[in-house]
This record gives sequence, C-alpha cells and structure tokens, in this order.
Amino acid sequence: MTAVVPRELTREGVDARRAPVRIVHLGLGNFFRAHQAWYTALAGDASEWGIAAFTGRTATMARLLDSQESLYCLVVRGAEGDDVEVIPSITRAHWGENLSALRAYAASPDLALITLTVTEAAYLLDGKGRPMLDRPAVREDIAAARAGESVSTPVGRLVMALDARRAAGAGPIAVVPCDNVPGNGPWLRTGVLAWAAEVDASLAGWIEEHVSFVSTSVDRITPRAGAEVSAAVREAGWIDRAPVVTEPYSAWVLEGDFPAGRPRWEDAGARFVDDVEPYERRKLWLLNGAHSMLAAAGIVAGHETVAQATADAQLWSSVEAFWDEAARHLPEGLDLDVYRADLKERFLNPRMRHLLPQIATDAVTKLRVRVVPVAAAERADGRSGAACARAIASWIDSLAVESAATDSEQPSIDEALASADTVVALTALLSEALAADADFLAAVRAATTTTTAHAAL
Repeated sequence: MTAVVPRELTREGVDARRAPVRIVHLGLGNFFRAHQAWYTALAGDASEWGIAAFTGRTATMARLLDSQESLYCLVVRGAEGDDVEVIPSITRAHWGENLSALRAYAASPDLALITLTVTEAAYLLDGKGRPMLDRPAVREDIAAARAGESVSTPVGRLVMALDARRAAGAGPIAVVPCDNVPGNGPWLRTGVLAWAAEVDASLAGWIEEHVSFVSTSVDRITPRAGAEVSAAVREAGWIDRAPVVTEPYSAWVLEGDFPAGRPRWEDAGARFVDDVEPYERRKLWLLNGAHSMLAAAGIVAGHETVAQATADAQLWSSVEAFWDEAARHLPEGLDLDVYRADLKERFLNPRMRHLLPQIATDAVTKLRVRVVPVAAAERADGRSGAACARAIASWIDSLAVESAATDSEQPSIDEALASADTVVALTALLSEALAADADFLAAVRAATTTTTAHAAL
C-alpha cells in the first residue's frame, strides 16, 4: 500500500476560493472553528459568506491560519474513527489588535453579521449584563474609546466596530453571541448599550435603533487538539498547523432578526425558533452543568478526562441526581430522556480526550449559570436541592487539589478560602441567597470532604 504524502493546505489544492467577507467574528478559538465556521461552510450559499475572524489575546492563531490561506482541518472524532474535513469559510484571519481592519470591515455595507465566541468571564459584564465598571480593563477601555484610542476587551472592540459602522452610514446589522450565557442576546444588548452610553450617548441611541442582538444556544464538544489529531490529519493527506478536533454531534438554535441577511445555516442543521430559552436551559443545565460537576469531582477523584469521570459510577450517580432536579424546571417537549441518554454516550466517547481542567477553568462564573439557577428553583419549590449542593461541594473540594484549572475570580476565591467559614464565603461567591439559606448551606457543608470546609463546624 502506497503511503499518503501529506501536502500543504492551499485554496487551489482544495478548490475553494475566498468568499467575500460578510461576517466578522470575534474570538478565533477552536469552538468557533468547529461550530459557526463549520455551519457556514456547509450552508448552501457558503460561497457568498466569508468570515473575517479576529483572535482574542495573541496573534498566534491568525499567523498559523495565514500560513495556510485561512484553511484548517476539522477532525470529527467518532467512537469508531475519524472524519477529516477541510473548512474554507474563514476568508481572513487577524490578530485582535488589528483594530483598523475591524473598523474597515464594520464600515462596509456588505457586512451583515458580527458573531462572537468569548468566555463568560471575558465579557466583563455582570449577571444582568451591566459593564463591570470596577474592573480596570473596563474603565481603561471606556476612557480609551472616549479619547479615540485603542481598546482591548471583546465588548470594547464590538462597541468600537459598531461606532465605525454608524460613522460610515453602513446600515443595520445583527450581533450574534455564541456562548453559554443564558439569554445571551438581550444580555449582551444590555451590556453593549450601557458600555456605548459611557462612551457616547448618541452611539447608544444608534445601536438601539440599528442593531439586532440574536439569542443562541450552541452545542458541540470541542476539546484541545493533541498530537493524535495531527496524526489523523497527516493520514488524511494534509499538513495542518492548526487542526481542530470535535465530536460528530452539533446543535445550534437561534432566535432573533437578521436585518442584513444571513447564511443558510439551516442547511447544516441549525434551528430558528421563536423562543430559544428552553433550549438554552436544557443545554446549560444538563450538558454544561454535568460538565462542571464531572470536572470538579473528577479532579478530586484523580481522573483526567470527561470519559473517565463519566465511567466512575459514583460520580455519574451525582450527575443523574442533578439532572433529575434540573428536569423538574424544564418545559415539556424537549425530549429530555433522549437528550440525557445522548449526553452520556457523548461523554463516554473514549476518543474525545476532553480534559477536566479545561472545563474547570472559570468555575465561579460557570456555576453561577449552570447550577445556581437549578438550586434556587428547587429551594423555591420547597425541596432540598441536595444534588446542587453536592455540585457546589465538589467545586469547594477541588480547590484543595492542584490542577491546571484557572479562574478569573481567583482573588475573591483566595479571600474566601482565608475567611473564618470557607463554605459560607465560597457559596456566597456563587449566590448570596444560597449562602443565606441555612438548610442548603448545611447540605453543602455535609457534602464537602476538605478539612478547611469543615473548620467552622
């Protein structure tokens, strides 16, 4: 058998010309490339919808993609084997600090969409969508925008882009956040309007009139790619410096208006609905909530991956109990039994090396939207919320275990760990109401195993 000789990724080699830029994307990460860029590539009108994508913190991914004409391989890793696809939908890749390019795209009447994938914490908006004005990065960005200088935060750059569009008279546009924040469309709209008002009240008025904020629920497990992914790409015949690995399953549910048009994402399976909120809650609580539980408890138990933690019968029973609590607060018609069975199968995929510290990063922000709402609903209905308490206890226990997980709330975590009662202080970081609930707090304390958590007993 003749060995496959890998070749460089080129537009000519894959017969894919660069589509005209009609989408700007902020956050050039793996999930975006496995999800929105993939949906755009599979749209029936993909040749009309090129994406100009901007990195967040560094220029690395932009440089890698530039070296291969913005092409990359998506390795879809099923339980039985890999399917390698070359994705051509990114037309140009830029470093996030290339603000002149961002302004130029935004000022074009051809641009129809600005999409985003940034972490919940990176938005620098609170639970109600208000800018965190106590954060230096927010204050500095607003001051820089007022002075016409460079900005560095995702929302700051979005506001700057919208200001450039207003100045050019380029017409209405849709903003599409693709993240795990509940109600992300209205939430981001609140934040952008407040942020813009701090810069220029007339800009906020223009945004309110001309910009649509679409709500979305996104779903596709996308771990970091390892050496085995590069090997799969080479076996498929390609040299790729920036491959992405993902699972076969994907979902995208959207609600909102697209005043300047959009790709035919439904060709790839996207759903457009009148109310995305039930789908958001199902995904946030069942998938993401389970992930956060497995990450914390799995790290404590010495596991490395989601598959290993899912196979741990004791950990999985905690997930099932949490799902039972969450399901009581989800509407009918969401096929929860099927969804739960599918999730377990997805989690157990041994070929998806989804590392627990990756999921455990920024746990405070994640638990606030993945577990706290379920606990609050259970307590409001007069039930114990025991499974939610166990999830919070697992997170508290995980803080005593060395891992690669990081948290943007680390100063607050450190302060809580140094307090007289760590359970109260740490629970209060997630929810003041739950921290003031004596019965729920007792359940958290009873479920913890660390010495510091029991110091106040």
